Amino acid sequence: MTVLVRDQLANLLRTALQAAQADQSLPEVNLPPIELARPKVAAHGDYSSNLGMILAKPAKMAPLQIAQRIIAHLPPAEFVGKVEVAAPGYINFTLAEPWLARQVAVILENGSTWANLRHGNDVRVQVEHGSANPTGPLTIGSGRNIVIGDTLANLLSAAGYDVQREYYVNDVGSKVRKFGETVYVRYAQALGVDEPLPQEFYPGDFLVELGQDFAREYGDKYLQVPRAEAVQTLGEVGTQRVVDHVKQTCARMNIHYDRWYSERSLYDSGLFAQIYQMLENKGSLIEKDGAIWFASPDLGEDNDAVVIRSPQVIPNPEDRPTYFASDIAYLWDKLVLRSFDRAIYVWGADHHGDRPRIFAVAKALGLDPQRVTIILYQHVTLMKDGVEQKGSKSAGTAVALHEVIDEVGMDACRFMLLTRTVDSKLLFDLSLAKEQSEKNPVYYVQYAHARIASILRKAGEVLTAVELPAEPDVQQLTHPAELALIRKMLELPVIIEQAVRDLAPHHLTYYAQDLASTFSLFYRDCKVVDAEQPALTLARLQLCRAAKITLARTLELMGMSAPEAM
Repeated sequence: MTVLVRDQLANLLRTALQAAQADQSLPEVNLPPIELARPKVAAHGDYSSNLGMILAKPAKMAPLQIAQRIIAHLPPAEFVGKVEVAAPGYINFTLAEPWLARQVAVILENGSTWANLRHGNDVRVQVEHGSANPTGPLTIGSGRNIVIGDTLANLLSAAGYDVQREYYVNDVGSKVRKFGETVYVRYAQALGVDEPLPQEFYPGDFLVELGQDFAREYGDKYLQVPRAEAVQTLGEVGTQRVVDHVKQTCARMNIHYDRWYSERSLYDSGLFAQIYQMLENKGSLIEKDGAIWFASPDLGEDNDAVVIRSPQVIPNPEDRPTYFASDIAYLWDKLVLRSFDRAIYVWGADHHGDRPRIFAVAKALGLDPQRVTIILYQHVTLMKDGVEQKGSKSAGTAVALHEVIDEVGMDACRFMLLTRTVDSKLLFDLSLAKEQSEKNPVYYVQYAHARIASILRKAGEVLTAVELPAEPDVQQLTHPAELALIRKMLELPVIIEQAVRDLAPHHLTYYAQDLASTFSLFYRDCKVVDAEQPALTLARLQLCRAAKITLARTLELMGMSAPEAM
């Protein structure tokens, strides 16, 4: 597992500070958290600490003097090449070039596990994402949901967490009946029956086609039974067809779940009734306006949430319990029955009002709300040839995710859906995603990997008649472009840590582009295969292999392929 250089430097500073206090070079003060940052100016080194300034007030000394006394007590470390003090009290570290060169071998040795961390300590985390109502195909908006969730799960796993991926299937309640009514009408219409659509129905061609499918499969079978029975049966079968379609789309996006969790099971198992009774006993449920409400001082009276619409039918799942009612039981199932240490939800921004309710109900159930994280993402706008592609899920005209995959491919789809912070609206340019040029970040990053693969293949052909050293000597790597590439590769574990800490998978897309760009500069400035310099050639080929591994790991974390040729 990778140990971050930043953490090693923090340990050095802590040791030096303790030594300076021990010989009274510095007064006894409480040791603060030691942080290191990347200097904005390259000349200031690889890492910088403002420890001198932090200690100035409690130590009653000048920051510069504190910094000087700390570095005087720094123990030697092979990875530190130079340490300097800069006004007003910074301690700047430059990594040792011989050590940097040796990291090429470390990356090669780790291979597919390069940059993995142990920060998670096998803490059990569930990431629930997707979870769209099973009333039609996944939209491009839902595509952003599943890509965010899946990439976060990849990152958490790489950081040492025990991760479970789950899709919550909303297969109960009024929405299922509304869906069943729509499917029944489309089925009847496909058989030539003049059946009017209900006042509330699900629009879109998908359900028209589903009705036609059922007409071919069942004939008029469900016209011969009571309507309520037909609606229920076709609704259930139709829901499963939609879920199957969603599973196929997810598989095309290289997204695979550990469990597809049925909302209905919360009621069939009796769990909802159990949790309802628990909240009632705690005094968290009140009756008003003909309904049962969850009330919490954390929410305020104006934000009470309806749990049951008609209390006399508790706990019938077919209509009366609300979405929120299911969320309550589902939360208990996650944190208590299945003992996840942490539950992460990925929701659309339109659910922002539900977030405080989940935290409040966790508290009411005696659970720690800090075990729950709810990520809210903004919507996606599609652009093609400079024209916005407008669509509406409620009108049945939303662009389906599988259609976007058909047009631009899985890799481009995943990358583009990760390019912005989750709380920013995302513009997906379909034309750019298909362009084979450096303007297209997907093409640019994958082409860098394919280029390295090509270099390595061609090197084998060119060097067949060249006498090479028995072992590569990475200490040959001293060119600034070589060292810059190594430094950039060493950032991957830092990016993983940052993305996990902030739950911000977009960091991967920017890092991938930076890494591809840094490799391009190295390739421009350094001749990789030179028969006149076999030792240097062998070292640079090792560097290329390490860059290939790092690019592949980055693409893998984003759920994308790493092509050997393009």
